[in-house]
Amino acid sequence: MSHAPGSYYLPNPSAWPIVGSIGLFTLLLGFVLFLHDGGTGPWLMVFGAAVTVFMLFGWFGTVARESESGLYNTEVGVSYRISMMWFIFSEVMFFGGFFGALLYIRQLSVPWLADTDLLWPGFTGGWPTAGPEGAVPIGPDTPISNPGQFSTIGAWGLPFWNTLILLTSSVTCTIAHHALKEDKRMKLIIWLAITVALGFIFLVLQGAEYMHAYQDLGLTLGTGVYGSTFFMLTGFHGAHVTIGAIVLLVILVRVLRGHFTPENHFAFEAGAWYWHFVDTVWVGLFIFVYIL
Repeated sequence: MSHAPGSYYLPNPSAWPIVGSIGLFTLLLGFVLFLHDGGTGPWLMVFGAAVTVFMLFGWFGTVARESESGLYNTEVGVSYRISMMWFIFSEVMFFGGFFGALLYIRQLSVPWLADTDLLWPGFTGGWPTAGPEGAVPIGPDTPISNPGQFSTIGAWGLPFWNTLILLTSSVTCTIAHHALKEDKRMKLIIWLAITVALGFIFLVLQGAEYMHAYQDLGLTLGTGVYGSTFFMLTGFHGAHVTIGAIVLLVILVRVLRGHFTPENHFAFEAGAWYWHFVDTVWVGLFIFVYIL
């Protein structure tokens, strides 16, 4: 271990990055084989997921032990904060690209295709649309009479309740943070547990929304450009909510084990920053995907 009092902590060489790479590669390879009807695909996915989970437990545990052992000084804390800021900035650019694609399709591509007969003669455009063979829906209750038709998901049903859930979770997360800074452990545990529960409730409701879209509305990932952009934006956001909820769950477990002090709790702050970012992105999704 390369560490001296007052110096920047340098950890020993670790096998966790290699283990994580093996797990993720196997998981993605299995997914590719599964999409191409490969018989070993599902088994590789399960193995890769198990290795990835094992890596997360091991790596998180190593970092937690280092932190609780007092190996991190002020310089390490500053570097962690800068790294987390850049990570969230990269996530802003990630979703910015998706929102930009949605804007380009709606405002430029579809109107242009409707004004020219170069590709699809007779295409009338409009949004939302599944292309020349998909009818433009008139609302969430549109009857589906042929394979080309689909219906959108109304903003004031499950999406509205999910918006309230995420906004509430931001409030509960902030209350938990203030409780930690005030060293009120029971208050911290209660409000952080509520935040985690709200995150998983959001995911359950989004799963119900997807089932409704596939089974009743004719809205799938293959429903033209609207289906692909809808599931791309909401699906990637759901993945981020999953990651954020798991991170906060790990933080809750650490809190129950007595970790963190009012002066030293960057892991909690990093999770809270990420959670607030995820909530903010959802507000944009709710407006631009479900309302406009």
